Amino acid sequence: MLDHIFLTVSDIDRSIAFYTAALGPLGITQRLDYDGRDGPPGHPDLKGFGAKDRMFFWLRAGKASRNAVHVGFVADSKAMVDAAHAAALAAGAREIHPPGPQLHYDPRYYAAQVVDADGYSLEFVYKSWQHGS
Repeated sequence: MLDHIFLTVSDIDRSIAFYTAALGPLGITQRLDYDGRDGPPGHPDLKGFGAKDRMFFWLRAGKASRNAVHVGFVADSKAMVDAAHAAALAAGAREIHPPGPQLHYDPRYYAAQVVDADGYSLEFVYKSWQHGS
């Protein structure tokens, strides 16, 4: 299981707005700003997102490296995948593939994939045998 990820983004305010919109349908909300001065020397400032009292997705300002990261976000239903996909597109993402079964993995693997403004690949995933009911 993934504990956390730091994603370096080129425009922190734009990325906060994008991820707030795109992850909202999944129940993931911006919840914490971490001041790097509170950590060891050189620790970056972080903008944290999480759900269910767990912080796991963090943004930090810097130079983005396109195609360096792919992040799969858990959805609890096909409807949540659809909603996150729609919200991401409305917030400025580019579509890689629309919501639907990913037969190359498993017929029960339902997902949609987009690219954010920094070129990062994001997938919203519902696996009926793992996520939800």
